[in-house]
Amino acid sequence: MRCLTAVFVSLLICLPVMAIDPPTPSKPIKQASSKEDVSDKEEIISSPKPVSKSVKASRDRIAEAARAKESKAADELAAKIAERLSVIRKEKDDVVKLAPRPVVRGYAPPVRRPERSEFRPKAESGTDAAQAVGGRAAASAHSALHWSYQGEGGPLGWGKLSAANAKCDSGERQSPIDIRDGIRVDLDPLTFDYKPSRFSVTDTGYTIQVNLGAGNFINVSGRTYELVQFHFHKPSEERINGKGFDMVIHLVHKDGDGRLAVVALLIERGKSQSLVQSVWNNLPLEKNEPVQALNTMDLSKLLPVGRDYYTYMGSLTIPPCTEGVLWLVMKETIEISAEQIDIFSWLYPMNARPIQKTSGRLIKESN
Repeated sequence: MRCLTAVFVSLLICLPVMAIDPPTPSKPIKQASSKEDVSDKEEIISSPKPVSKSVKASRDRIAEAARAKESKAADELAAKIAERLSVIRKEKDDVVKLAPRPVVRGYAPPVRRPERSEFRPKAESGTDAAQAVGGRAAASAHSALHWSYQGEGGPLGWGKLSAANAKCDSGERQSPIDIRDGIRVDLDPLTFDYKPSRFSVTDTGYTIQVNLGAGNFINVSGRTYELVQFHFHKPSEERINGKGFDMVIHLVHKDGDGRLAVVALLIERGKSQSLVQSVWNNLPLEKNEPVQALNTMDLSKLLPVGRDYYTYMGSLTIPPCTEGVLWLVMKETIEISAEQIDIFSWLYPMNARPIQKTSGRLIKESN
């Protein structure tokens, strides 16, 4: 009995305590996970599965193909735009050309005095003769005609580019020729009266041309011609009995009546030529913009020792192929170095008109 009473009392004492301290609820399962577990899960989620090399290569090919397709589409669009703009510009230019020029009473366009280099042969007049032999007007006229030494504007098509060039196709006394079967005679001596002169160098777009100051002359058969300019061709336009040469220099002269005489100096590879080097030293950086040299040039130092020559009547070797030109081709060649030839070749690898038919012309040569 005492034992039962003790048990009952102890239960009464414990009951208030149990009522005061409620049972602690269990924590949610999510919070039960540790921080390490959470970070591990995030790492698993963020880490991509490893991709095989073949799959990666396939993806790269697809991306590259897409980029190429986009680039091609852009290029095609740009080409269409450029083509359309070209058509629009041409239509605009045609409209401007066809539009009548306004007439102003009492006004006359100024008369431009031709420069010394724009001499006119007696057989020709106006722009055609000027463009054939030198000066800025010549270079401008050449550019307008779009003639060249190759392609559609090449020598076979010169006569079709302009009515002024008709002689290039129909002429019977055209240059250059293969000089052969000449008649050996006692030709009148060819004398040179050259002196140190100021000079300028121009890249005409077709050759390198040198214009000299006044006072340089040749005399042949009692007629005096003044030097106007000289220029270069590669390879030589002339041939002697079928033989060509590395280059040629054409010294263009005219007399008081406008008749032309061209002296040809055939060039072979050899020792360096100081006068030619002085031309190369003054090569212009831009076409049709002359460079005035600070020093002078004594052209007599370029001439060969021998004065024997071939002579025949021919033409200019560029459009408009004007005939009635006296040609004097020196028999003795001159030399320039391989390096000097290479400098010209870098600018003009080939600027020679093909050989023209002789058409029974008389060719004379010194005994």
